[in-house]
Amino acid sequence: MAEKGILANPAPLGLMGFGMTTVLLNIHNTDAIAFPISAMILAMGIFYGGLAQIIAGILEYRKGNTFGVTAFTSYGLFWISLVALLIIPDIIAEGTYTGATSKPFLAWYFFMWGLFTFMMFISTLKKPKALQFVFFTLFVLFFLLALKDWGIISGGWIGIEGIICGFSAIYLAMAEVINETFGKKILPIGGPTIK
Repeated sequence: MAEKGILANPAPLGLMGFGMTTVLLNIHNTDAIAFPISAMILAMGIFYGGLAQIIAGILEYRKGNTFGVTAFTSYGLFWISLVALLIIPDIIAEGTYTGATSKPFLAWYFFMWGLFTFMMFISTLKKPKALQFVFFTLFVLFFLLALKDWGIISGGWIGIEGIICGFSAIYLAMAEVINETFGKKILPIGGPTIK
């Protein structure tokens, strides 16, 4: 039980929301199995990837963590905006829309998120190695997705990179929870607890 006046660490919530949603979407991106973008992925994007990360970001604000606020609220809004990009055209076309958002424009969307993620990665260089790995693999994922939508590269292997990124966030989230629960480092993260 936490001492009175001590706030809980919201990072595991945000990391799990990001990680699980990223894994599920990137199973689709592997093209290895018939795993379409369905209501399950869209719902995860809105609620766990989106809303849960925004809540974690707001809680990081209360703790005075500028990095946490920026990361969790931004990526929460990324997931909500991605879902909107995927479903709004179909709503506007009243169900007659057959494709996703225009690939070249979606490539620029991923490029801008990759640029943002690279800048956030620089901020992780003074943080645990596990967090550095999450942000580095996310940066790479965004640029691979941009290159794919520009038609420069192809292949379901991009989804595998995304799955690695998502599972690294899940690992970090659970390491934070397990280490706090046991009061010692059970799962290494390559540095101090994320606060």
